[in-house]
Amino acid sequence: MAESSGTPLVQELIEAGIHFGQRASGWNPKMGPYIYGKRNGIHIIDIKETVKGLLLAKKFINKTVAGGKDICFVGTKRQARSILEQYVPDAGMHYVTERWLGGTLTNFRTIRARLKRLEELEAIAQEDNFQSYSKKMESQLRREMRKITRNLHGIRGMDKLPGALVVIDVSLEMTAIKEARKLGIPTVCLIDTDADPVYADIPIPGNDDSMRSIDVIVRELCKAIAEGKTQRTDASGGADSDANKDAPRQKKPGSRRSVRGEASASTTDEAPRTAPDAVAAPTE
Repeated sequence: MAESSGTPLVQELIEAGIHFGQRASGWNPKMGPYIYGKRNGIHIIDIKETVKGLLLAKKFINKTVAGGKDICFVGTKRQARSILEQYVPDAGMHYVTERWLGGTLTNFRTIRARLKRLEELEAIAQEDNFQSYSKKMESQLRREMRKITRNLHGIRGMDKLPGALVVIDVSLEMTAIKEARKLGIPTVCLIDTDADPVYADIPIPGNDDSMRSIDVIVRELCKAIAEGKTQRTDASGGADSDANKDAPRQKKPGSRRSVRGEASASTTDEAPRTAPDAVAAPTE
């Protein structure tokens, strides 16, 4: 079963060119365990290690999403932007495709304040389209709104810290990875032969410069997210049904035996008490 399901994935990864690494002259020696060989001065990544890392990442992301946590994708390089913007919103997760703002995770409260400011500016624009402001102030407000939208629109719905970070190109997104490590947030990284795998909790060795390889990895991870969301929904539905089952049933007032009727019945069912006059007087 694993063989039949894994073979199409391996073929797709190979066709995407995910096994092509960087030039051998610029490699990181720590990537040695993930390298199969060298051809024409270019390192060839072991496809078995790629599949192993991808399956491990899918399992981890599935479990994380099923547990109620969200995933944030980070890919600010040109090859990754359009792919993240295509797949991640459909999966209902968050992404950063423009410049990573320092403190996005470690200073999350400030980021939320900026997003609140964006909502205020959009409310003004919708109300009177900045007509109540001067031309100079209108230009400043519109510029501020565009800047916040450009940098933070992908994490607009992220009202809490993510459960994991998916990173495309470790060397380029080092600031995001360091913030995640500082907060104890696990990282899943598509990592090339010139990067340091120490910064990846779950490394997926592969070509991070090819749009096709990035497409395959992101698409597979989004499938794991969809499965995790299904499990999350099933778990919440099961918990609700269990709660309803365990809850005590309340009887309607017009039923044959209401709560008040039960109370009166319990008093009448008791043994009749003897009247005070009927008590025998003590013998002298």
